Amino acid sequence: MSKDTQGAFKRWEMTSFGDERPSSLAARIQAEERAAAQAAAAQAAAAAAAAAPVVPAMQLPTAAELEALREGARAEGYEEGLQEGRAAGRAEAYEAGRAEVAAEMDSLRAIAQTFSGAVAAADETIASDVLDLALHLARSMVRTAFTVRPELIIPIVREAIDYLPVLQQPAILALHPDDVEIVRAALSDELDKGGWRVVADPQVGRGGCKVDTASNQIDAQASARWARLAHALGKNVEWLG
Repeated sequence: MSKDTQGAFKRWEMTSFGDERPSSLAARIQAEERAAAQAAAAQAAAAAAAAAPVVPAMQLPTAAELEALREGARAEGYEEGLQEGRAAGRAEAYEAGRAEVAAEMDSLRAIAQTFSGAVAAADETIASDVLDLALHLARSMVRTAFTVRPELIIPIVREAIDYLPVLQQPAILALHPDDVEIVRAALSDELDKGGWRVVADPQVGRGGCKVDTASNQIDAQASARWARLAHALGKNVEWLG
């Protein structure tokens, strides 16, 4: 058979002889394969859906809920502002009160210092007045004592003559005339042993004496002793005042 003759013939297949449709067996096989593939895909999709996490559906808030949220936020902001305002007010009031208390304390300190100074001055004045009164009373008592008890001159004379450790002659003891006999009666032995010459001198006040030696002079009169006492106390209370 020549090549030209071979070209006029086709390869024989099952669909030849005028039937162009696939055979019923092939179509059934293809349908089963598609069904199996679809079933497998469905099973895979179901497994994937079962394994995936369930995401709940988002639910948007209602208008009432939004209004409630706004009201809550407004109330919370108001409360915070109120608390901050109260705290600021308390702090300001505290500072103002502290400043006022400090000012009052300064004023009280000044008053206390002034009062203390006044009390101190009053104490000094009172003490000075009391001392003056005491000195005047003491002067009156001493004068009266020498009149009532003239023997009080004895310790004064003894102190005066004992003041001289070494007696130098001549040694004269001058007394008021009314005190001469009192002193001689009490101290005659001591005066004689010491070589004292007792003289009466009207210028010597009662209750006192004067000692005159070659090197010493002692004024033990009541007026002189009183003047030394008043000077030591810082006072000027005269014996004859």
